[in-house]
Amino acid sequence: MDVSFLGGPHPQRGVGVVAPFDFALDRELWRWVPDDVSLHLTRTPFVPVEVSLDLARLVSEHETLREAVQALCAVAPEVVAYACTSGSFVGGTGGERAMCAAMELSGEVPSLTTSGALLEALEELGARRVAVVTPYTRSVTDSLEAFLGEAGIEVTGRSYLGLTREIWRVPYRDVVDMAREAVVDAPDALFISCTNLPTYDVIPQLEAELRMPVLSANQVTVWSALRRIGKDAVGPYQALLDPVARRGPASMSSLPPGPPVIPDGATELGSAAGVPGPSAEREPEPAVAGTEPEAAEGAEPPPFPDDPGGLPLL
Repeated sequence: MDVSFLGGPHPQRGVGVVAPFDFALDRELWRWVPDDVSLHLTRTPFVPVEVSLDLARLVSEHETLREAVQALCAVAPEVVAYACTSGSFVGGTGGERAMCAAMELSGEVPSLTTSGALLEALEELGARRVAVVTPYTRSVTDSLEAFLGEAGIEVTGRSYLGLTREIWRVPYRDVVDMAREAVVDAPDALFISCTNLPTYDVIPQLEAELRMPVLSANQVTVWSALRRIGKDAVGPYQALLDPVARRGPASMSSLPPGPPVIPDGATELGSAAGVPGPSAEREPEPAVAGTEPEAAEGAEPPPFPDDPGGLPLL
């Protein structure tokens, strides 16, 4: 059979990704990537350490990064991203810049980190005051706040889970609960930290409810990497990706939040087996009508019309 008419495969643009050994959300990264871009992932070597500042330092050592980038360069990516938030903020802004320099020296390819991409995204949105959500312990969350402060970003509120393992098992419901607690004192944006924390489906819903841009670690990493090669990240109605969304609900910071919304798929992830509850530093809140699984079951996601003014208040 003559298949010469096919003329393919179509050329692919390559993005290299260095992830920690326990990274479990490869599929989430791909959801922001257009069809003509391929992600080439490699992982840092396993170390028997739970999520902590020590682990962040171990998975971001320059020698580890150099070896990972050299392996990726075999498939000639156009840019390399280090996809770990804590590993790229643990050394402060100077440490983050040094990591990029080490990767670029090793592979002779433009390189970035998740924490550097976060600062780039905040600048893109003009956000100087942010609320922060993390799955980390208090000490790791403190380190993120210090990193942002060093970059001139004020943290107006924060919420964290205190986890040291299996962060990828956290359900969307917990992310939503933390977000609501963190957004005090009218921040310019909300940042959900950790590339191992699922966030893709929850971002547009939180933007509609909280009336502010919502950024996540995986989102800013892919957005920044694609930007370096002249490509746009894809995703449903997110302020960072879509200028129309910036003029829609995400810009309505003066309006009070509407009733709580849990996105489709929230129950799909299930409860985090063996995952401890929120940090004791978080104040318990009374139950809100409509947040029980029965109320969320069968809920329709909000439409995202071309005219953002037509979006119903959630």
